[in-house]
Amino acid sequence: MAFAVEDLTHAKAFRISPGDTNYFVMLFDRETDGIDNIFVIEIFRPGGATPPNEHAGAHEFFHVLHGEGIARCDGVARPIRRGDSLLLHPGSEHVIENTGAGKLYTLTVMTPNEGFAELIRSGEAVALEADDIAVLRGLA
Repeated sequence: MAFAVEDLTHAKAFRISPGDTNYFVMLFDRETDGIDNIFVIEIFRPGGATPPNEHAGAHEFFHVLHGEGIARCDGVARPIRRGDSLLLHPGSEHVIENTGAGKLYTLTVMTPNEGFAELIRSGEAVALEADDIAVLRGLA
């Protein structure tokens, strides 16, 4: 296949752990596309954040599609908002936190995958809400 197109209105979303305040809309990964990267839309509820984490050999990229927050990496905190991009190198401990009144949406890419897609897919399925669909379709 020369290229793949994902209809985001039918995309599958997952929360890794029941208490997590962020969830992931799967776009492209090894299971669906045979690639060694993962592309997701990560959605953070108001006040939500990732747990502190790092990746041994993977780069992680975030591009803010909607909302605002704070990115913390290796002891440095920076505000992020729509249009900002962030690249994290392997071994960098980081946290992304939603500080806005609404949800924070990021395009998140990890290369290589390092089992991230499998971790996400092993979580619980999440139904996308109307505001999620609006942002994913570029309507909000």
